Amino acid sequence: MSEKLNRRKFLRGSAVAGAAALATPALAESHGTTLKMQAAWGGGIFLENAQSFASRVNEMSGGSLTIEVLSVDSVVKTSQMQDAVHRGVLDAAHYVPAYWYGKSKAASLFGTGPCFGWSSQEVLGWVYAGGGMDLFNELMDTLQLNVVSFFNSPMPAQPLGWFKDPVTDAAQMKGLKYRTVGLAADVMLEMGMSVVQLPGGEIQPAMKSGLIDAAEFNNPTSDRDFGMQDVSKTYMLASYHQSQEFFEVTINKDKFNALSDEHKAIIKNASEAENSGFYWGNTKRYSDDLIKLQEQDGVSVYRTPDSVMADQLKAWDVVADRIAAEDPFFAKVMESQKKYAKEVMGYLNLNQPDYQMAYNHYFG
Repeated sequence: MSEKLNRRKFLRGSAVAGAAALATPALAESHGTTLKMQAAWGGGIFLENAQSFASRVNEMSGGSLTIEVLSVDSVVKTSQMQDAVHRGVLDAAHYVPAYWYGKSKAASLFGTGPCFGWSSQEVLGWVYAGGGMDLFNELMDTLQLNVVSFFNSPMPAQPLGWFKDPVTDAAQMKGLKYRTVGLAADVMLEMGMSVVQLPGGEIQPAMKSGLIDAAEFNNPTSDRDFGMQDVSKTYMLASYHQSQEFFEVTINKDKFNALSDEHKAIIKNASEAENSGFYWGNTKRYSDDLIKLQEQDGVSVYRTPDSVMADQLKAWDVVADRIAAEDPFFAKVMESQKKYAKEVMGYLNLNQPDYQMAYNHYFG
């Protein structure tokens, strides 16, 4: 099958309307407990990641517990997934917290908040070793949501995105119609952009039609699958707008509590194992597809200037301080994060060598 046909299939699957259910292999043979988990992804590498997590659970349980993966919109719209899990319409969901931050902007702090000098790896460290999960559960109790969640798959920083011309100064971004989601939308608005929040499958058509001037989604593999190289030849890497993110697997609390202790442990450990599988596999795919974008698709790749990223940090300060002044819980979460980041990154920054220096020595 041609690459063009594959891309059309991917875009159809990723659109927010009309995707068909997609089950992981061999589920029909299972006679144990089955949890139906809808993913926010209709195709591409993120749906593969959801299936990978499910496969770990299925294999570790020997078939006594299986997770059936449903693709985007199989039961409800992505924006309705958390409520559907809360009500038990869905057993589980696979998405990112930024997709439900409309309920509480503190949701964005669990993956897509300000960068306190840390990466997704350290934010996950804060979740599981720095008190973050306790704060997340406190938020769930406050919102009266009948769910439990597991976080996994530390994502590399998301690119600034696709533009008509290389961005050399933040002033060039003012007035541009730009696609992003979550608190990043507030940050880009603070920087003078006109923000449009669109689902992944609509980004490329919107840029092609002129509805938006620039856009980001997440990574070189997904961007290439969407066909962004057909509407822009300028790709800006590195950004603080979403410099850390990971998946959330959320499960109906009643259904989770009804599981055996063994099955609960399998879900927990499968989620933790997926951290490594995701990072190893996706990082290789992303780097391979970045090379294809350059060598096969004629895309010019640039690193976002430090001056632009410095302006992003200033915009984050304005946005985060404004929300914290209005929301005591938001401020409480940020205080916890800053304490963790200051201590952990203080150690890591002192200890880790300059990897860029070594890279330049061999490949520079």
